[in-house]
Amino acid sequence: MDALDRQIIAALRTNGRATYADLGRQVGLSASAVHERVGKLESSGVIVGYHAVVDPSAVGLGVTALIGIHPTDIADDNEVAVALAELNEVESCYRVAGDESFIVKVRVATVDDLERALGRLRRIHGVARTRTTVVLSTRFEGRPNTGDEESDVT
Repeated sequence: MDALDRQIIAALRTNGRATYADLGRQVGLSASAVHERVGKLESSGVIVGYHAVVDPSAVGLGVTALIGIHPTDIADDNEVAVALAELNEVESCYRVAGDESFIVKVRVATVDDLERALGRLRRIHGVARTRTTVVLSTRFEGRPNTGDEESDVT
């Protein structure tokens, strides 16, 4: 992967619907050259998919929570992760270092729905306890990291 591939990836992370011609103009290549590079990035597993970014509140998911999961002494992390993936409310799951094994992001419609989701999560074999943080507002999310050090906030 070279600097042009990184520029194409950054452009696609900003606008996944950009045409090959648009991408070509941004990086100084022909549309066919960009098409070939994107195809290689997809086949090599660098680009793994494209998706729509949806406002959670607009689809009735106005409550977001970050839940830390403390394992039991005999927990199998892989089994816990598989069980977490089966919960529709779990949007993201991160394996982390520290007292908690996982942190998951959950989106639900109401606080009552969050309570029910927590009950299902706590019944997973290998989960000893949880720590829940309810998100009051989201300042930014899913921001593309372009790797450009000059854009870092100081």
